[in-house]
Formats: sequence, C-alpha cells, structure tokens
Amino acid sequence: MSDYENEDACWSALEGFRVKLISAIDPARVTPYLRQCNVLSPDDEEQVLSDPNLVTRKRKVGVLLDILQRTGHKGYVAFLESLELYYPQLYRKVTGKEPTRVFSVIIDASGESGLTQLLMSEVMKLQRKVQELTALLGSRDDLAEELRVKDSLLRKLQERVQRLKEACEAGSRELQRCKDENYDLALRLARQSEERDAALTGHRGLLLEIDRLKHSLMRAEDDCRVERKHTLKLRHAMELRPSQELLWELQQEKALLQARVQGLEASVQEGKADPGRPHVQVPEEDWQRVQRDLQQQAATIFSLRKDLRQAEALRTRSAEEKETLELQCLALRRDSKMYKDRIEAILQQMEEVAIERDQATLMREELHAQHARSLQDKDALRKQVRELSEKVDELQLQLFQREGQLLAVEGKLRRRQLDALILSSDLEDSSPRNSQEVSMTAGQARAGFTGRSGPQPTPDHSPVREALGAWLCTACPLLCAHLGSIGPSLRGWHQGTVVGTATRGGQHGPSGPLPAGRRSDRPMSLGKFLPPQDLEDTQLSDKGSLAIGESPEQPSVALQEEQLSLTPEDAGLNGREPPEKEKGRRRLKESFENYRRKRALRKMQLGARQGEADGENTTGSDNTDTEGA
Repeated sequence: MSDYENEDACWSALEGFRVKLISAIDPARVTPYLRQCNVLSPDDEEQVLSDPNLVTRKRKVGVLLDILQRTGHKGYVAFLESLELYYPQLYRKVTGKEPTRVFSVIIDASGESGLTQLLMSEVMKLQRKVQELTALLGSRDDLAEELRVKDSLLRKLQERVQRLKEACEAGSRELQRCKDENYDLALRLARQSEERDAALTGHRGLLLEIDRLKHSLMRAEDDCRVERKHTLKLRHAMELRPSQELLWELQQEKALLQARVQGLEASVQEGKADPGRPHVQVPEEDWQRVQRDLQQQAATIFSLRKDLRQAEALRTRSAEEKETLELQCLALRRDSKMYKDRIEAILQQMEEVAIERDQATLMREELHAQHARSLQDKDALRKQVRELSEKVDELQLQLFQREGQLLAVEGKLRRRQLDALILSSDLEDSSPRNSQEVSMTAGQARAGFTGRSGPQPTPDHSPVREALGAWLCTACPLLCAHLGSIGPSLRGWHQGTVVGTATRGGQHGPSGPLPAGRRSDRPMSLGKFLPPQDLEDTQLSDKGSLAIGESPEQPSVALQEEQLSLTPEDAGLNGREPPEKEKGRRRLKESFENYRRKRALRKMQLGARQGEADGENTTGSDNTDTEGA
C-alpha cells in the first residue's frame, strides 16, 4: 500500500510541472530511451508518434505522460532519467537536483552530432577536472613542501635539542667524574692526614720515649756515679783498714792487757780475802783519784769516740745528701735542657706549621681566585656559546622562513599560472554552436576580404564537425588520436575537419592566395600554432564575428591596420635587423595577437549565451505555433 502511495505522490508532484513538460519535451527524442527501459511498448510508441488523432506535439507528450503514469514507479524513474539525459535544465527545475548523467547509449535519436557534442562536453569536463586536480596537486605539493620545511625545521630543532641533551649528559658525566675525582682526592687527603697524624703521634711518642730513655740513662749514670763513689769509698776504707800483722799485734796487746787486768783483779780479790797478808799500802785517795782520772779519761774517750762517730755519720750523711743534691741538680739541669730543647723544637714546629699555614692560605686564595676566574671565563664562554647558538637558531629560522616564503611565492606563482592556464583554456573552450558560428563568420569574413567565397562544406563534413575537429586537434591531440580508432565515421570526421579547416583557413591571405608552402594544416581555432600569414587570416576570421551594430566595412579596416602593423616586422626581417629588436617586435606582436584573440573569444561567448537564450525562447514559440496550427 505504501508503494502505491509513493507512486501517486511522485506523479502528483510531477503533475505540477505538466505544462512545462508538455511545452518543452519532444516525444520523438525521449521515446527510444523509454522503450529501451521497457516502460513503453512498440505499440505505445507507434500510438504516440503515428496516431492521426494526435496532431500537435503537446497532445503527444500528454498521451506519453498518461502511458508512463500507468506503468507506476518504474515509468516515473525512466522518465526522470530521460529528462536528465536530454533535458538537463528541465530536470533541474523539476527535481531541484543537478544532473549526474550526461550521456546515453542510445544515439539513434541524436545521431553523430549528439555524440560529438557529448564527447566535447565530456572532454571539457575532463579537462576542467584535470585542471582542478592539477591545482589541487599543486596546492598539495606546496603544502607538502611547507610541511617538509617545517619538518626540516623540527628536525633541526630536534637535532639541536639532542645536541644540547648530549652536551648536558657529557657535562653531567664530566661533573660526576670531577665529583668522583674530588671524592677520591678527599679520601686520599683524609687518609694522608690520618697517616700524618699517626706519624706525628708516633713521632711524639718516640720523642717521649727518647726523653724517658734519656732520663733513665741519666738516672743510670747517676746511680753508676754513686756506686762508683761508694766503691771508691770502700776501696779507700779498705786501703785505710789495718793490716793483719797490725791486727795480730793489737790482739796480742789486747790479750796482754786483759791478762794484766785479770791479774790485777785477782790480786785485789786476794787482798780482800787475806787481810793479814802484808801488802803494799796504797793511798786510797790516790787510788780514787787515779780511778777518777781513769773514768774521766774513759768517759772523755768514749764521748770523743761518740762525737767522732756522729761526725763521721753526719759527714757521711752530708756527703750522701750532697751527692743526691748534685744528682738532682744534674737531673734538673738535664731536664731543663731537655724541656728547653723540646720547647725550642715545638716552637720551631709551630713556626713551620705557621709558615705552612700561611702558604696553604695563600695557595687556597690563589686557587679560589683561579677558580673564580675560571668560572667567570666559563660563564663568559657559555654566554658566548648561547649567543652564538641563538644567532644560529635565528639565522636558521630566518632561512626556513625565507624558504617558506619562497615556497609560498612559488606556490602562488604556480597557482596564478594555473589560473591563467584555466582562464585561457576556459576562453579557448567553446560550445560546438559557438565553433560553428566562428567558422561560419570566419568563412564569410574571408570571402568578404578576398572578394570570393571559400569552398563550401561537403555534405559529409558539416561546419559543426569541422569546428569540433579543429578544437579537438588543437586542445587534445592525444584524445583525437584515441577517438580516431573508434570507427571509420569518427576517423573520417577528424580527417574531414582537418582538411576543411585547412582549405578554409589557410589558402587565402589578405593580399591573395598563399603559396603551397605557407598553407597550414592546423585548425584555425588557435592561432598561436599557425604560421604568421595564416595567423593573420585566423585573427581576421576571429574578428569576422561582428557584434550588433558594427558595419561590414570594419574587417577591411582591421585588415589594413594589421598589414600596417606587420610591415615593419617584414621590413626588419628582410633588412636583417638585430635579433633583440626582432624579439621585441615578436613579443609586441604576440601580445597584440593574444589581446585580439581574447576579445574575439569574449564576443563568441556573448554570442553563444544570446543564442542559447534565443533558442529557449524560440522553442517555446515554435511549440505554441505548432499547437495553434
């Protein structure tokens, strides 16, 4: 049910354009395509085209639309395809879309002329597409070049960053190496300091040991001296000791004395025991006095001996004390001398240490100053390196910018050249109708200039084919060669076109027929490929397309001006002027010819547009006239 509704909606939308369709469509042109699409039977085609009741064309189109409406959606689609192929403007008005199909396999309705026009339009579209693709390719090349420049700039920056990284890594490695060396030196210095301290401690210990040994030695010397003195004393005492004979004599005297004492004591005792015995009477007083004298003498001797012993002991003690004091004094002298020497050594060491300290301080200050100078020099060199690297970067950036600007300018120049080529190709590209008008007006102008008309086209080679063949041969020779292999008819058309254009455009000059060597086999649509004389004829033929309001006498005036303009060049060539003047004149002539050619092409385009508008108007008027008849 929805399909039927869609079909009704499509045909109801198409009914709004029924008047335009009836007034513009030729049934004989669209029926072959509709019949091939199986939406129109041979009987329906015969009814539409040969029914005597359908006198006017509009009635035939109306009956055709009714028949197609009965076929449903298939007929609607086939009808729109036929409009797209044969009536693109009407298709655009009806559907609001641009036609995408511009050709059909059916050529029996339009014939070879329709195929030629189709090929021409396709070639023009392909050329435009090639130009657009060329422009796009140029822009892509410019973009690729810019990207290449940016890539090179990025690569340079990456290389610089890599170099900076490598320099940073090398600096870090050098710093680490310096740190390791400094650490090793610090370790060695600490080890040497410890060794020096140990050596100093050992030296001090050795000095103390030496002093102790010296002190022990002095004590030993003192002891030895004391012992020597004792030995001397003993020897002296032994020398003073009495001999054995003297001792024996003394012992004998002692024994005699003891015997006398005993005898005396015995006699005393005998006298007491025998008082009657006569004895010598000794006075008692004398005896007591003698006894007292003896006691006093014994006491005196005893005291003297005691004093002697005390004096000897005191002398001995004094001598010992003297010796001890002498030893102490000697030891003190030696100690004082030792301490004095030690103090002098310490003071000397302190002076040496102070000198070394001053030298180390001076060396440290010198090293600090040298290090500061090296740091300043390093900073200055680093600053110079940074400035130089910045200058190098700026120069590289300027170089890349200049390269980018140069590439941009080259791209702009290439685009402008491409735009100029597109403009020239657009100016040179014209419709078959314009080519026909140009060829016909050129033939009329040439006939008017020379006083006689050129050869008439044969039935096999129409002016349209000649103009198309000329344009194809000049614009796309490869395409013409490829199309020449399609069939005998196209090959004969190409050859007839070349022959017709050659006979029409190259046999008559402004002053009469040209010689055989000056006749051109090239077509007349592009004068820049023709010889000079044929170029003049072609330009005159381009100027032969008169605008509205121009008189037929203007071509002769233009011919005279062209002859006058060409006379100095011919004179220069005959007189063998310098090549620079000849090149300048050729350049002026080419610019003047290009200007006239562009002017003629603009006139041709304006005439073509006016012809299309007149054709549309006449189509409607013809339809109305036919319907009225």
